[in-house]
Amino acid sequence: MARKRRGRVRWALALVLLPLLAAATVAAAIALYLFAWRPALPSSPVEFTIMEGRGLRAAANAMVKAGVLEHALPMVLLGRLSGADTRVRAGHYELQASASTWELLQKVTSGDVTLSGITFVEGWTLRQWRAAIAASPDIRRDAAVVSDADLAKALGIDSGSLEGRLFPDTYLFTRGSSERALLARALRAMDQHLEREWSARAANLQVRTPYEALVLASIIEKETGSAADRKRISGVFHNRLRIGMRLQTDPTVIYGLGDAFDGDLRRRDLREDTPFNTYTRAGLPPTPIAMPGLASVRAALHPEATRALYFVARGDGTSEFSETLTDHNRAVRKYQLGRGAGR
Repeated sequence: MARKRRGRVRWALALVLLPLLAAATVAAAIALYLFAWRPALPSSPVEFTIMEGRGLRAAANAMVKAGVLEHALPMVLLGRLSGADTRVRAGHYELQASASTWELLQKVTSGDVTLSGITFVEGWTLRQWRAAIAASPDIRRDAAVVSDADLAKALGIDSGSLEGRLFPDTYLFTRGSSERALLARALRAMDQHLEREWSARAANLQVRTPYEALVLASIIEKETGSAADRKRISGVFHNRLRIGMRLQTDPTVIYGLGDAFDGDLRRRDLREDTPFNTYTRAGLPPTPIAMPGLASVRAALHPEATRALYFVARGDGTSEFSETLTDHNRAVRKYQLGRGAGR
């Protein structure tokens, strides 16, 4: 009899507790639903960052710290129940309008990050690239204390020089991206462009490798801003290389002078022998002297058929081309009298 009474008591308790548990479960689900769709953003715009390799709890804590959420745990539970807790994306997030917790969860799992941008200009040197990166508050300078040679090695460049190897463009990135990751993108872009252009190169060129083409392209880039003159200047340099004539191009001399160049190229500078002085040394310099754009790469690989061996700047961005030294000297007197020698 006692056993039967205990059984009836358990059944009675179960009949009482089950509805209570069901009601509690429903109440919790309703509360979670209301939490999920309740606006969580304060009246003013806010920002927060989720670092690489962090999970939903870290993301929720970042939002609490930014004032977006009051507590992290409800968002963590919502993420686990929805299966979104493993899909959190690193990056910098900006919230400009009121958003529910569910909308916030969707934002951090879809990678709806705020992108920053940086522009690297055609003809810039590696030094100018790194200076622009150092001036950006959005780039993590993990390579700031690394030498140019060490950075090149870290990016897999055997030659020890990144000069000329990075493609000038505007790059978008998430805030907190590293300098190394950004330069790796630019390196891949240049490799892809150079491979494609090299495969479509003209016949009988005076450059034997894609790297030599890059060196020549960098000189063309620094010699002119005129799209119409690029291929003809390339033709002049190919002509000189073909007959063993020195390139005699001022930008290579300036690059070789480095910090010693004060903005005024003098005749004694043209006699200062460096590996980059194409007045004192034949052939191409050992490395590019800048980051060439795609147009200059194409010009290096598709020179214009010309008999010209000389050119001089007219002062309006274009050049005067000559086949003989006599005609060239005449052009120099006409366009650059008192402003130094041409080529």
